[in-house]
Amino acid sequence: MASDRKPKQSNSIPISFFDDEESRAAGDLEAARDDGGASRQDDPSEKESGATGEVRSRGEGGPAVAELVATRAELKRLQAELSEAKDALARRQADFDNYRKRIERERGEAYNRIVAEVAGKLLPVVDNLSRALDAERSVEAGESKEFRHFLHGVELISRQLNDVLESFGIQPIVAVGQRFDPHIHEAVVTEASEEYEPDTVISEMQRGYRIGDRLLRPSMVKVSAHTEAPDDEE
Repeated sequence: MASDRKPKQSNSIPISFFDDEESRAAGDLEAARDDGGASRQDDPSEKESGATGEVRSRGEGGPAVAELVATRAELKRLQAELSEAKDALARRQADFDNYRKRIERERGEAYNRIVAEVAGKLLPVVDNLSRALDAERSVEAGESKEFRHFLHGVELISRQLNDVLESFGIQPIVAVGQRFDPHIHEAVVTEASEEYEPDTVISEMQRGYRIGDRLLRPSMVKVSAHTEAPDDEE
């Protein structure tokens, strides 16, 4: 008669036994697998760190070169500005020198013009004093002592007035004995003379004056002329 009992399941765990060589080989294979996974996990970081270090080493030269280029560009710009400033300073100095020279020239011209106007009013007084002295000297010998003292005082006044004119740069024109110059002499009379060469100033009727290169008035003079040769007798 068949039994109704089911076969009883076994709770035992199958255990395999290997010899020492096979167990060591399996352990090495398993360790290699573990190391390979760890190395693969570490590889990205190592590569990343290696790549980063390489990039960093290359990047370290980039900012330094850029800074050097910027420094050189700034130096060139400053040198150009310095050159422009020097040129501007030279132009300003030249303009100032021209301005100073022009002011000095205009000041000198204004001074000479004012002095010429004053001298134009004083010169007739000087002429009258000179004429009075020339006329009185011809009769000085027969005059009294008091009159001679008076005449001496007039001479002092005339001399002081001439000194004042000279202090303003007004100089008399030397005429007698000089060759006639139409720029500074005005010929009033011509006279034949054997003593002087032709076109020579014999005498001065009115003294001329100048201030610097400017003529205040010409000298009124008498000029020698050619002497006429006598006709040959037949």
